[in-house]
This record gives sequence, structure tokens and C-alpha cells, in this order.
Amino acid sequence: MAYVEIPPRLPFVYEASSARVLFGSGTRGSVLEEASRLNIARALILHGPAHVELSEAIADQLGDRHAATFSGARMHTPTVVTNEALELVAQFGVDGIIAIGGGSTTGLAKAIALRTDLPQIILPTTYAGSEMTPILGETQDGVKTTIRNTKVLPETVIYDIDLTLDLPVGLSGVSGMNAVAHAVEALYAPDANPIIDALGLQSIRSLVRALPTIRSDPGNRQARADALYGAWLAGICLGSVGMALHHKLCHTLGGTFDLPHAETHAIVLPHALAFNAPAIPDVIEKLAATLDVKNVPIALYEVNRQIGAPLGLRDLGMPEDGINHAVDLALANPYKNPRALTREGLQQLLARAYKGDSPSAVH
Repeated sequence: MAYVEIPPRLPFVYEASSARVLFGSGTRGSVLEEASRLNIARALILHGPAHVELSEAIADQLGDRHAATFSGARMHTPTVVTNEALELVAQFGVDGIIAIGGGSTTGLAKAIALRTDLPQIILPTTYAGSEMTPILGETQDGVKTTIRNTKVLPETVIYDIDLTLDLPVGLSGVSGMNAVAHAVEALYAPDANPIIDALGLQSIRSLVRALPTIRSDPGNRQARADALYGAWLAGICLGSVGMALHHKLCHTLGGTFDLPHAETHAIVLPHALAFNAPAIPDVIEKLAATLDVKNVPIALYEVNRQIGAPLGLRDLGMPEDGINHAVDLALANPYKNPRALTREGLQQLLARAYKGDSPSAVH
């Protein structure tokens, strides 16, 4: 990979997350110590179907500090699920949350924290990055809304490489590309800064190097470490600056059509970047040098192909007549983006993403 010289952007503001991070192998053994440090005496464990055994092991580790377990986390954080978990919080006098899993479980923990201000310990098992952000997306009546609030930031994040070794190859790939999307959009955010530039480029480099290796050799510990490290950096980027077209589109598509989160991000990323490319030549130049490629959107599309990710939104179950509805929703709430949004431009972008075509410049 080529070395990228990053000229400083002046002036700039950088606010660091206050989360405590433990990164390594076997770090899940620190849950009891962290719970004690945070004065958690009655913990609620959150997890999904894939982590029953791990949840039980954490409960055994906690001993008397384990109050209850909730296994109903769902993607897009429906408020009805949050309300179910809150009933357990009240019933068992819960004073802290321990979440095991990906973005869905982390989202539920954050939704509970928003309403209760309870401390959180997060053990990520995917590359979602949500654990490092003050961002919460919730879905109610089929509409997904996003807020930023420091109350949802976890107190401790425990990254354990071992917890990602059995992450299915397909999910590893799309989860990693979801993280790449966080870092890419951070590079052209209105409030971007030199720190985020450096973290974002390192994140992208680590993930794009690791994901194809994980596809061919799922047990490769170095690739798994690189991917988790890249995801951590991408999460910092996502939580430090504002996002733009890519994330707004993905939240609209996911909440409206109940599309899987990571897959949607993987598909939309090359097309959203191709749309914005004419307005961000400096970012495209840095990305091209970092990845040692000539056409960055095409290169990211090819990474999707290499890792076996779905290439079209129709493969996820989105109806073709949903394109116009998605465009209407995207235009209804103005937000900052490097390039002005137009109905024709968004229709072209989504049409290509829907069919799974390679990304192309949008006029």
C-alpha cells in the first residue's frame, strides 16, 4: 500500500470518546472485574440466539452480580423490544447492562441506557462498530430514526478476537464492509479532522486487507485481529463526526423495508461513494493511494464480490417499486452531504444498487 500524506485541516475540533477499551484475546475474562469497577451488582445480560452458551458463561463469571438475561434483541432496535427489556430492568432492579453480540444487541443496550442511564459493558462479536458511538437508531411503526446522545455511550468495550473466530464467513464480510462505510464517510464529513482522517484510512486499510483473507481462511487469527481493529477505528470515526448520504440511505432502506443492516451498507457503499466522488476529489485521491487502486468505488464493489456479499438490494428482498419511495424519504429530511441531492441522481444511484450493477458516476 502507498503511504498517504495527510495535510492538516485547519481549524478543527476533535472530541474523544471516554469509553474504556480492552482489546486482545481472552479479554472476555475481564467482565466480572469491569462490572465490579462500575459498581454493577445486578446485571442484565443481553444477547441474540447465537450466543446462548457465551451468555451462560458470562452469567457464571458474574455469579451473584447476574440478575437477569434477555435474548430478544432484533435488528433496527424496535422500540417494542426495548420496552420488553425495560420490564426486566424494573422487575429485577437491574443496575447495569452487559451486551454480547453485534449491532442489534448493542443497539438494544444503548436504547435501555438512553432511558435509564445505566452503565454498559459491551462485548462485540461482529464488526459493526456501534459500540464506539453516541448514535442510536430506533424503529417504530416501520420508521427508523437516529439520534446522537452521549448517554448511550458504553462505559466499557471488551474486544476479544476469540469471539469473532466463529462469526460466519458471509456475516464477517458484510459486517466488515459496514465498518468500511463508517470510515469512508468520516473522511468527507463536514466536521472531519486530521485525527479522524488518520484513523479512517488505517481502518479501511486494515479491513480491506483482512476481509478477503477471512473469506478464504476463516480461522486466520491475524486477519480476524486486523478486522476487529479496523472495526474499532471505524466505530471511533462514526461516533466522532457526522455521516452523510450513505448512512441516511441505509437507515431509510433498512427501516422502511426491513432489510438486513450490514448487507444493506455493503451494497450501497460503492454507489454512494460514486455519487459523491465528483465533490470530494481529495478524499478519492487519499483512498486510491491507501488501497493502491485507480477507481475506488469499483474497487470496493469488487471487495464485495470477493467476500461473497450480495450485490443488489433486490437480493435482500427490497421491492423494485420501493426505489421511488426511498427517494422521497431521503429527500424529505435535508442533511449535509458533499454533493447536492437530486431526485434524478438518487434514482440512478438506487436503481444500480437495486440491480447489483457496478457503481458508476451519477449525473
